[in-house]
Amino acid sequence: MKILFMGTPDFALSALQAVHNSGHELIAVVTQPDKPKGRGKQLAPPPVKEWAINNQIPVYQPVKVRGDKSFINEIKTLSPDLVVTAAYGHILPKSFLDIPSMGCINVHASLLPEYRGASPIQQVLIDGREKTGITIMYMDTGMDTGDIILQEELLIHPNENAGQLHDRLSALGGEVLQKALKLFEQGPVQGSPQDNDKASYCGKIEKSMGEIQWDIPSSSISNLIRGLTPWPGCFTFYQGKRFKVWKASQRECLAEEIQLPGTVLKADDTYGLIISCGQGALRVEELQGPGSRRMSDLDFLRGKSIEPGVVLGKES
Repeated sequence: MKILFMGTPDFALSALQAVHNSGHELIAVVTQPDKPKGRGKQLAPPPVKEWAINNQIPVYQPVKVRGDKSFINEIKTLSPDLVVTAAYGHILPKSFLDIPSMGCINVHASLLPEYRGASPIQQVLIDGREKTGITIMYMDTGMDTGDIILQEELLIHPNENAGQLHDRLSALGGEVLQKALKLFEQGPVQGSPQDNDKASYCGKIEKSMGEIQWDIPSSSISNLIRGLTPWPGCFTFYQGKRFKVWKASQRECLAEEIQLPGTVLKADDTYGLIISCGQGALRVEELQGPGSRRMSDLDFLRGKSIEPGVVLGKES
C-alpha cells in the first residue's frame, strides 16, 4: 500500500513509526506549519516534520487543507491507497477524504464515542475515569464520528497525570495501528458505526482552566491537577503571588479541621502542606513559586514559612 501520514505533535510519532515499520510505502507526511517557540519566538518545526526530514520523507505543510485546491490536487497526484492521521489538528474536507482508494483512518486517544474532540487525554483524567484507550476509526466530515475499526482499552494508573498518560496512549496508538494496517492488507476493512447517543465531547484546553477553585471537592481538584499536568498546569495564589501546583493527593479532613475552602490546615515537616477544600482536604505535594524551581512541599516549607489559617486564592 501507498500510505500518506498526517500528524503534528509528539503523540503522532508512534503511529508514524508504525507506518514506517509496516513494510508499506510511506509516500509523504503532512503536518502543520512551523510555529514560533520559546522566549526567542524562533520558528520551530513540529515533531512529525523533524522525524520526516531525518528519515528523508517528503513533507507538506498547508495552512489549512480545506479550500487549498492546489494542495488537494498535489495529493491526488500521489495516489495514496490509505491516509493515516494522528493528532493532525484539523477536520479534513470530503474532497480530501475521497482521495485514497481505501479511505482515511485516524488514531484517536479515547474509547469512542466517548471523548470526541481535542482533549481526550486531559478530560478523561479531569473526569476521574479509570480507563481509556485507543480507537482506530474511519474519518468522515464530522468530529471523530466515523466507523470504528479497532479499539483497545488502557487502565489509568491512580496517580497518573496527563503527560504520563499521553506517553502510554501514544505507544499504544502505534501498536493498535500496526494491527489495523495488517487488516488493510486484505483490502478495505468493514467498520462499525458509533452509537451517537453515547457520545461525549471535549474542547480545547485553556490556561485559565488551571486556576484552582478550592470550594469544590478535593477529589475534583486532584483530578484537575492530574489532567492539566504538565500543561498548562494548575495554580493558586499565596500573598498575591502565583504558585504552580504540580502534584497533590487527597487527605481526610477531621470535623474540627473544617475551615473555609482554601485555608491552610497544616504546613510543617510532619504533615506537609494541607489545604481545606469544599469537601475533604488536599496535600500539595509538589509546587513551584514564581522564579523558583519545582520542589516538594517539605522543601518549600523549609525555605518559606506558611502559617495555618492563611487562605489561598487571589484575595489572600
